[in-house]
Amino acid sequence: MPGEKQSAVKYYVGVDVGSASVRAALVDGFGTVVAHAERPIQIWEPQPDHYEQSSADIWAACCSVTKEVVRGVDTSRIRGLGFDATCSLVVVDKQFQPLAVNSEGQNHRNVIMWMDHRAVSQVKRINATQHRVLNYVGGAMSVEMQPPKLLWIKENLPESWEKVGYFFDLPDFLSWKATGVTARSLCTVVCKWTYTSDRGWDDSFWKMIGLEDLVKDKYEKIGNHVLSPGEAVGKGLTPDAAKDLGLPEGIAVAASLIDAHAGGLGVIGADVKGHNLPCENQPITSRVAMICGTSSCHMGVSETPIFVPGVWGPYFSAMVPGLWLNEGGQSATGKLIDHVVRGHVAFPELEAKAAASAHSIYTYLNSHLDLIKKSLPVGFLTVDLHVWPDFHGNRSPLTDLTLKGMVVGLTLSRGLDELALIYLATIQAIALGTRHILEAMQAAGHDITTLFLCGGLSKNPLFVQMHADITGKPVVLSKEVESVLVGAAILGACASGDFASIQEAMAKMGKIGRVVQPNHEHKRFYDKKYEVFLKLVEHQREYRSIMSS
Repeated sequence: MPGEKQSAVKYYVGVDVGSASVRAALVDGFGTVVAHAERPIQIWEPQPDHYEQSSADIWAACCSVTKEVVRGVDTSRIRGLGFDATCSLVVVDKQFQPLAVNSEGQNHRNVIMWMDHRAVSQVKRINATQHRVLNYVGGAMSVEMQPPKLLWIKENLPESWEKVGYFFDLPDFLSWKATGVTARSLCTVVCKWTYTSDRGWDDSFWKMIGLEDLVKDKYEKIGNHVLSPGEAVGKGLTPDAAKDLGLPEGIAVAASLIDAHAGGLGVIGADVKGHNLPCENQPITSRVAMICGTSSCHMGVSETPIFVPGVWGPYFSAMVPGLWLNEGGQSATGKLIDHVVRGHVAFPELEAKAAASAHSIYTYLNSHLDLIKKSLPVGFLTVDLHVWPDFHGNRSPLTDLTLKGMVVGLTLSRGLDELALIYLATIQAIALGTRHILEAMQAAGHDITTLFLCGGLSKNPLFVQMHADITGKPVVLSKEVESVLVGAAILGACASGDFASIQEAMAKMGKIGRVVQPNHEHKRFYDKKYEVFLKLVEHQREYRSIMSS
């Protein structure tokens, strides 16, 4: 932009902490990502189902990527900073130093990751209470939420428990590091900790599950000061944090969001005029934002609370202020596709051929499927191959973490064709799982017409087309592939005061790119696939019943 217009440009920084990496983006007031950077972070898996990280490693990565995206920019134009992160549990002592979440006493490993399933027995006991707060998590708490993890620490690591000063959800830890203020986001405490926007904490729940210690100090350890997402935290960036991040001292820092919710914010409110979509001129309650990366989340909003069995929520104002949020999810999607592809005997051949053609392994697999389909539509290649995708348990709508993955239709063939087919069947299974979640939401009262996809898997055209065909709904892709980062930047924009509301910022900064329509001629085939899909879990439960009798 020349001259006067150039001087008026305002920027916002969004920082996203995913499962395996930290990313940052410099975003302008129109939602355009001007600069982007990424850095990996470490994951420890000391035993099965235990996943740990380091808050120091994560913060160092946040600083590195933020400095990179603002390099060469006039920082006086940067108006606000927003964070999102996975809903992992950070544990620190009274001096805010890291505390071990492991029996080895390794204090630097002070984060229990969202996907950690160590607290199985604890969550069973919590769910057995049938306490009223469970109505707001689909009727049953997930092992991925924080109360079972807190109970596990108390029961298994008494030394750490005695020394604890604060438990943070990772998004709140980041806003504390930036501002020195221990305020929590309404998003994290409502979605993962059982806080409610009208009643706050429920003393009877914590006492009933054996965590009465948290009530005694008026919830100081888990948060007694709660802010709405996008609200300015404290006095902005502290001098130390400003130096670490390469940003000006005092710029606005927003109350944060969980990563999936930031993705929802980045796409669900976009202006869709002129795209001939069923959600045009309809409230955003007709949309579901699907954030698909390592795992997938399905975010739907409503004007009144809708209780969906097996789907988290309703959570008031947890993503969009004034609206109730329901959140479906699949615990392993990108991780599952990687697991299936990389574990196949033909993977070395795939890797070599993809490298030789200068394509990613998934672009190569998509091309290979086009070669072997002959006259059939690609999706029809799996007529005899079916996958149940719950290799890491079912989050929604069955809320059964004991369910296992299934594959029906294997042969003795070991080549690249077979790898491509199991890859396709896995993607279809994930899309069928999405259909299962959407049907549960619709049966409870949601009216969903359009899917809005973002996250790493939305870059895969096969994944996107299968979701359109299998759900029968158009899929909208955002103009900016990094919608989660745009969502985080929207928070910073709101904290700066440059927008009157999150809704205004969503409409201005969320832009749609491509629309993928379902092929309705394939409906009969996918209806049959869905029928088989539901039979698979019936059979799994039946044979487990036989074996346990």
